[in-house]
Amino acid sequence: MSTPGAVWWNPWAMDIDAWITLVVLVVAFALLAMERAPVPVAIGGAVGVLLLADVIDQEQALSGLASSAPWTIAGLYVLAGAATVTGALSPLIDRVLEGRGDASGSTDSSDRMRIARFTGATAFLSAFIPNTPLVALAAPRVVTWCRRTGNSASLLLMPLSFASVLGGVVTVIGTSTNLVVSDLLVEQGGEPLGVFEMTPVGLPVAAVGVLVLMLTAPWLLGARRAPTKDITSTADRYTIAMIVDEEGPLVGRTIDAAGLRHLHGVFLASVERGGARVTVAARPETVLGAGDTCYFAGDVEDVVDLLDIRGLTIAEQRHLEGAGDQHDATLYEVVVSERSELAGGTLSAVGFRARYDAAVLAIRRHDEHVPGKLGTIELRQGDVLLVVGTPEFERQWRGHRDFSVVAPLGAPAPARRQNSWLVLVAIVATIGLAVFEVLDLMESALLASAALLVLRVISINEARRAVNLNVVFTIAMSISLGTAVAVSGLADEIGAVLGDLGDPFGDTGRIVAVLVATMILTELLSNNAAAAVMIPVATVAALEGGIDPRAMALVVLVGASCSFLFPIGYQTNLMVYGLGGYRFTDFTRLGFPLTIATIIVTPIALPLAIPLH
Repeated sequence: MSTPGAVWWNPWAMDIDAWITLVVLVVAFALLAMERAPVPVAIGGAVGVLLLADVIDQEQALSGLASSAPWTIAGLYVLAGAATVTGALSPLIDRVLEGRGDASGSTDSSDRMRIARFTGATAFLSAFIPNTPLVALAAPRVVTWCRRTGNSASLLLMPLSFASVLGGVVTVIGTSTNLVVSDLLVEQGGEPLGVFEMTPVGLPVAAVGVLVLMLTAPWLLGARRAPTKDITSTADRYTIAMIVDEEGPLVGRTIDAAGLRHLHGVFLASVERGGARVTVAARPETVLGAGDTCYFAGDVEDVVDLLDIRGLTIAEQRHLEGAGDQHDATLYEVVVSERSELAGGTLSAVGFRARYDAAVLAIRRHDEHVPGKLGTIELRQGDVLLVVGTPEFERQWRGHRDFSVVAPLGAPAPARRQNSWLVLVAIVATIGLAVFEVLDLMESALLASAALLVLRVISINEARRAVNLNVVFTIAMSISLGTAVAVSGLADEIGAVLGDLGDPFGDTGRIVAVLVATMILTELLSNNAAAAVMIPVATVAALEGGIDPRAMALVVLVGASCSFLFPIGYQTNLMVYGLGGYRFTDFTRLGFPLTIATIIVTPIALPLAIPLH
């Protein structure tokens, strides 16, 4: 029996299996800290060594693969992938970024309000969509919007990552870590976590975290803007025609008020109404009307960004719907050859869409602007066409006499928006079926993803790319590693130490000890591995203090997810690290107040939300 206020631990009394497990964990930690091995390799290798050392048997080593967590997260990844290819969440992200009439100029006040809107919306979405695919979906949208409006992406990308982490602790489907914790509770003989079981604890943590981000991010993050391009000085620019939607938000607004005057990397060359040119120089006071045709010129990536502006539709939309809604649609640049039958004709006359099973989005012609409807422009040899088509387009037409060059681009193809409502229905159905216990979460996620595949909302290839196999494998091996920590006796030893450390301060002390230990471990390991290691440890610490182990599991859940100090601590942090042009210390500077807030709020919220004894 330990004496209050003292830490009694005799390492020499540890069982040999506990020693082996401890050594294997330390080696795995070291490999990850020194970046000598990827997370799946380090965690999977640790499980393999423990299997060979007879610390765990074959069934225990494979217990993670047999659990529901990896399969659940795979299904949720497919849902997120479908949201990406259909642009289901893109309008919401843009609305949140734009706010109510925000100017493209940035002041401290507008930055703070934009961060508050954006992080609040991100945290909400992250409660229902796994945070890793959510950030993968939202980050490019942020960069695109910031590039278009001249704002700094660095002020939004790190708050995006942190807010997605905070929202992930609100429901069981917010992050893969929650599913790991739920499965480990089942392995200990308990019930899986309910979809909203952690909400009374996670919601206060998320709310306070969003408030901290709103107050500190504009002050602590520097705006690291990428060098801008002078669009008027480059010859490599496309001309694209966009039509003002009849019931869109741009009708009745001036070019300046609509935010179309200072677009980054692209400029509005002219506006046409009823076949007559309204303005050649696109004066800022020109009022846009329904059905007006706006002719833009810009580089390829910036021209593609125009497709995401609300209130504008590409003039060739009917052709785009024929090609762009195909699975695996890709953007290509093709050059009209001197022998091409296209030279001297128009896209309409040659029936480009039917002939090549692809659609032309824009045309580039040396230093010359080519305003006018794409279908009526007489093509010349050397013209460069921006084309959307399937992978078969390149295989079929590369080397053909019509095109001297067929080059795929890295820019994403336009979203297939006509199926976006099906994705939203699938997400709502997944949550609803699990909440009302019609199906368990794994079954509902797999059913919804299968339905989207059957309905051809997302292709098998797109679904395969959407599923991060590294994350799925890491989850499975993390659960097996957690089993090893429990059966080896190492969890008993570490749990007793943490219990003794927190015992002088009662329940709060034990909660903080487990929380801080989990957060430290998360910064060194992956969040899933930290949760797997700490669940059996937290169970021992809870039982020694007479605390409900299920309540302490929620502490581990919060600690394993809330990684803010280093970019390597959480996958979403790494995703925005390079995009935002951050320094390593930027994460520590903004993450420190968030970490302190989490340590303060969690032990306050937990006993108010859940009985500890």
